[in-house]
Amino acid sequence: MRILIYGINYDPELTGIGKYTSQMAEWLAGSNHEVSMITGMPYYPEWKVNEAYRGKLWHTERKGGVRIYRSPLYVPKKINTPKRILHEFSFLLGLLPIWLFTLCQRKYDIVMYVSPPFHLGMWPYLYAKLRGAKFVTHVQDPQVDAAKDLGMIKSAGLLKWMFRIENFILKSSDAVSTISPGMLKKIEKKGIPSSKISVIFNSVDTNSIFPLLKEQSLAREFDLSLDDKVILYSGNIGEKQGLEYLIEASKRFRDRPEVKFVIVGSGAFKEKLLALSQQEHCSNVLFFPLQPNEKLSELMAMADVHLVLQKQQASDLLMPSKLSTILAAGGCPIVSAVPDTSLYKIIDENRLGIVVKPECVDTLCEGIETALTSDLKVYKLNARRFAENYLRTEAIMDKFENNLIKIVRSPASIKRELVDENNLEISN
Repeated sequence: MRILIYGINYDPELTGIGKYTSQMAEWLAGSNHEVSMITGMPYYPEWKVNEAYRGKLWHTERKGGVRIYRSPLYVPKKINTPKRILHEFSFLLGLLPIWLFTLCQRKYDIVMYVSPPFHLGMWPYLYAKLRGAKFVTHVQDPQVDAAKDLGMIKSAGLLKWMFRIENFILKSSDAVSTISPGMLKKIEKKGIPSSKISVIFNSVDTNSIFPLLKEQSLAREFDLSLDDKVILYSGNIGEKQGLEYLIEASKRFRDRPEVKFVIVGSGAFKEKLLALSQQEHCSNVLFFPLQPNEKLSELMAMADVHLVLQKQQASDLLMPSKLSTILAAGGCPIVSAVPDTSLYKIIDENRLGIVVKPECVDTLCEGIETALTSDLKVYKLNARRFAENYLRTEAIMDKFENNLIKIVRSPASIKRELVDENNLEISN
């Protein structure tokens, strides 16, 4: 198949949506499909254009068997809602020359766009209509729902307009995929037929990310003792995570110098979090930059327990991408999730970690104390087994590839292939 993928985030971004889109595109290219990617200059999660791409405008390259078309975009130094909207629209408009070239020169079997941003789907929708390609939407993050539920956009009129565009794109798609059962249910409630929707979990390469001993970790490189109890948060430092509660929790462990809260990552909220940590004199909170993919196993092995935090309103909107890496490394996560959400069920029913109430310092501290004083062997064994059984790149991408083939060959027979939550059990 000739496949065109379109999204704002892509390699060499080390975390978030770009990481998984890159894995998807390169796997498809490695499976004898012709794959092209339309994207912007890499900037995430630092919100700064990658040094290797600064000063470039429209740019074409090839990597991992994928032809990559890049366009310039506005990247604000300080993030707020108006600047984020301007950032996304600058990308939408900057791509016009690339889309005109693509429309005139190339015919693809499938054009797939990765959301968010939600409104980017207009370009691939037009291409699919004019060139007769199949149009697929892959939802990594329900952006409009999150903007409403987290209070990021308060204008009822603007939200109504955003929901209308999102609904038009979803209903116009030949197929829709998303990354969790909870997000699938959200899409169904928007009036999208269940026959068009499938769940494709974010995959993890279990061959390159695997359990290691703490002695093999980055602990010494980070100037930590092997006797330290490390509470690790690694990933995007954004508003949705509620990381201010981590700072509050750290204050209750000040009298235990062996307990270290380690934050590895970058993002729009990092400066505020650093300032809050300094303001509260949290010397037991340490910040480090993102680590390259080849060091992820060593990074994960440094932790006694991992934090996967989200605000309450986002706990069934998002499936944290960092979770798959933690599970592959055989880590024990403390996950903030609301009961009856898909995230809560997956963690609780499979005994993958400790679930705590979102935005609650008391239960977070209780979870940390439980983790530090318990034998976590069962959780860690279950975590690795779950990753091997359900999140392995080969299994996830085989399913995704088969879905794409069905869309191209017999669109009327597209079937929903949702992983049954009741089958996500692992014997202990």
